[in-house]
Amino acid sequence: MKLEVVYEDNHIIVVRKPANILTQGDATNDISMLEIIKDYIKLKYKKEGNVFLGLLHRLDRPVSGIMVFARTSKGASRISDQIRRKVFKKTYYAVLLGNLEEDKGDLKDYLYKNKKENRVYVVDENHKDSKLAELSYEVIERKNNMTLVKIDLKTGRPHQIRVQFASKGYPLYGDKRYAKNLNKNNDLIALFSNKIEFEHPTKKEKMEFCIKPKSIYPWNLFDKLK
Repeated sequence: MKLEVVYEDNHIIVVRKPANILTQGDATNDISMLEIIKDYIKLKYKKEGNVFLGLLHRLDRPVSGIMVFARTSKGASRISDQIRRKVFKKTYYAVLLGNLEEDKGDLKDYLYKNKKENRVYVVDENHKDSKLAELSYEVIERKNNMTLVKIDLKTGRPHQIRVQFASKGYPLYGDKRYAKNLNKNNDLIALFSNKIEFEHPTKKEKMEFCIKPKSIYPWNLFDKLK
């Protein structure tokens, strides 16, 4: 797989993650972004031995979009601190099944992850191991009984966007895990990390990177993305 690099310097590397590629390795032993980027750095800079690469945030396997990794421990530490302080911002596009009525809104739920099932549920606030999940959304366009929304993610819970919208009756297009009665031959999930914002770990400058989904179905239905 050819790595698509959006930006790189001595401390960070920003890339486009394709759909169906792991962020980091798991029990499947399938190739991951961590391995792909390490190989890229090793080859480009002729580095011998182990290559340091800090994992700062994750995208689910079927989700595509922009990610940043740290090339130094200093970069990893300082950007991780921004994530903890919630000043690292992530914005997503999603295509929902159905016509979402409200043009904008906030979703606040308590989520519980069943690790054996690798599935997340909306639960009561008092449920054991529940965690607060928050996001804001804005409708960009409605077409063919689908809704394109832009999402400002407030918390980074596993499967958060997918579960919160599915629980309201608007599952994401292509989400085989959380959409009921979905055609199992459907395409990959229509969830895309389109923008990240953070402070550079050494330059202290505001960094903002924004990309669009590839022009494939269902993204290519929406005029606002063209």
